[in-house]
Amino acid sequence: MTDILEKSQARQRLRSLSEALDSGALKQVARILNGGLSPSDIAHLLESSPPRQRALLWNLVDKQLEGEVLQYLNDDIRGYFLSQLNAQELADIIEDFESDDLADLLQQLPDTVIQEVLDTMDEQDRQRVEEVLSYPEDTAGGLMNTDTITVRPDISIDVVLRYLRRHRNLPPMTDSLIVVSRRDEFIGMLPITKMLVSNPTATVREVMDTDIEPIPVTLSDTKVATLFERYDLISAPVVSEEGKLLGRITIDDVVDVIREDADHSLMSMAGLDEDEDTFAPIFKTTRRRAVWLGINLLTAFTASAVIGLFEATIEKVVALAVLMPIVASMGGIAGSQTLTLVIRGMAVGQISGANVGWLLNREFVAGVLNGLLWAVVVASAATLWFRDMMIGAIIAAALIINLIAAALVGTVLPLFLKSRNIDPALAGSVILTTVTDVVGFMAFLGLATIFYG
Repeated sequence: MTDILEKSQARQRLRSLSEALDSGALKQVARILNGGLSPSDIAHLLESSPPRQRALLWNLVDKQLEGEVLQYLNDDIRGYFLSQLNAQELADIIEDFESDDLADLLQQLPDTVIQEVLDTMDEQDRQRVEEVLSYPEDTAGGLMNTDTITVRPDISIDVVLRYLRRHRNLPPMTDSLIVVSRRDEFIGMLPITKMLVSNPTATVREVMDTDIEPIPVTLSDTKVATLFERYDLISAPVVSEEGKLLGRITIDDVVDVIREDADHSLMSMAGLDEDEDTFAPIFKTTRRRAVWLGINLLTAFTASAVIGLFEATIEKVVALAVLMPIVASMGGIAGSQTLTLVIRGMAVGQISGANVGWLLNREFVAGVLNGLLWAVVVASAATLWFRDMMIGAIIAAALIINLIAAALVGTVLPLFLKSRNIDPALAGSVILTTVTDVVGFMAFLGLATIFYG
């Protein structure tokens, strides 16, 4: 009930802020921004505002809140605001950042600025950030936070509790303490809930869990997210190739990965970046979309060239021009269904060399059955429409051929692209549409040329 009330109050504050902006009451806007909205709400408001209004709102945000707000913004908008700050202003903003969040932020800056910011930090903090920066952003090393609490296996639970009481606070999402050797090699995990109900005289070794597998520092962020989902983790240790503890990953960072992967898959289908700003300036938006439109234009010319090969047949049988889009459209939809399914299966780690053969066979059979079903429907409609059984038989055969091709290409294509380090979500739909258009037109018009030529 409390959560519902707080959300209702947040929505009311957002409405009041919108009304104050419309009326030009900037003092009231500043008061609502800095006194009533959380950093995440402010970030959402900035992302939902056109550029001019966004700049005005950012200037009204208190300096003490800027760092927290930046953490919730998407990369595109955050990068713009960061570019307006000098090294000292950045150093002031990031003072309370965790190492993983700070590394994410710094990776959007030029190398010279990164070094200037690092030079303003104390030795310990700089080493932590440089450790995270040394790994690619999309790996466990790029996700991890080096702020951890470790204990030795030979001390008692009572000693651990006294050690914890010396801390002013624990790192966020601390559900377990990490047990390491004297050489910082990972041994196991000591859940806090288990520690609290254990005999104070028992040793850590007697209470800890040793069946937990640490995450290799080079593991991709997508696979990290899969592990968190599969085992319902809140945090997990990250280790080097030698088994030494480097840091830990927490669930809040994994949620960001899951959201970014979902955004990437959705936006890539249209050739857009997952951090595309909804309210980006006109010329920036136009430039980004022009590339994708140009690629699609090339594929459209390819399909048109195939049609041009059968120009004489189309002139002879006008019905072909009317029915052509049906064959291409059915193939495109069938292929997209398979392509989406396979890309999703790859993303969650369900598809491997052991089961891809079964999947390919299943999609082939499904393509045949759907081809037969809709061939009967379309052939009947075409025969009644044009009073020509031959045209019905031709489009039926073309549909079967194209739906089978769509199923096979939709299965194999993402696997092939992945093996060539090409993003299937970005390139798959364009290639698939081209293939189904070409195969559909070739089958339909080729068969028509044979029987009507």
